[in-house]
Amino acid sequence: MEEYISSLQNPKIKNIVKLQKSGERKKQKLFIIEGAREIDLALSSNFELHSYFLCPDYGGEFPQLTPDVSCYKVSKEVFSKIAYRENSDGCLALAKPKVFSLKDIKLSQAPFIVVVEAIEKPGNLGAMLRSADAANIDAFIICNPLTDIYNPNVIRSSVGCVFTNQVVTATSEETLAWMEKNNIKAFAASLSASNYYHQVDFTKPSAIVMGTEADGLSDFWLKKSFQQIKIPMHGKIDSLNVSTSCAVLIFEAMRQRNFNFI
Repeated sequence: MEEYISSLQNPKIKNIVKLQKSGERKKQKLFIIEGAREIDLALSSNFELHSYFLCPDYGGEFPQLTPDVSCYKVSKEVFSKIAYRENSDGCLALAKPKVFSLKDIKLSQAPFIVVVEAIEKPGNLGAMLRSADAANIDAFIICNPLTDIYNPNVIRSSVGCVFTNQVVTATSEETLAWMEKNNIKAFAASLSASNYYHQVDFTKPSAIVMGTEADGLSDFWLKKSFQQIKIPMHGKIDSLNVSTSCAVLIFEAMRQRNFNFI
């Protein structure tokens, strides 16, 4: 029988609150997944769960779990304490992070990669991972990360796509060397570019490289990339949100590759 937790002072509940901080996640080697759909995606991608917390008031049930996963039922008050988002479905799990490196990436015959540099906002990172999953790209590489990929807001905004993509963190230098080894050409998004994104050839092994909204890409990528590209802007502002720009570039590449739009 599952343990029932109704006290806000329960050590397990206090610990979940602690895990909302990056330092605690790294120290304990655990992170929070909220939502049945997100938990299912993590399980289907072979992430290992540590424990599962379910609030029966929301009507959910425990999924099929291995015996080593500790299961707890909690009161609605307790779940409100540990829930990160509004309109939750009463399901929350703690999981063990996976560490992927560039050498772990499995590539298709003509790979398409997204590389982002120093992305700071978890919501933007999550939105880009969602677009990457929708297009079924080969891999998503985060260079010099400023946000933890297991931040609850990354998981929420990606609707669990942080688990479905091949997500790797590396330095810019390591990433470029890996791309050159695999004959992948880097197209750097830049406001000062002379070529528009739809004028370049994405059908060959290629990668789009995106920087922050505030500062754009570093000189390293602007100088080392095969070509700089931009999205035409006809209004008063000179750029789009980085996650929106990423989606535009990804689906232009998919269009060129005869992606099956239905």
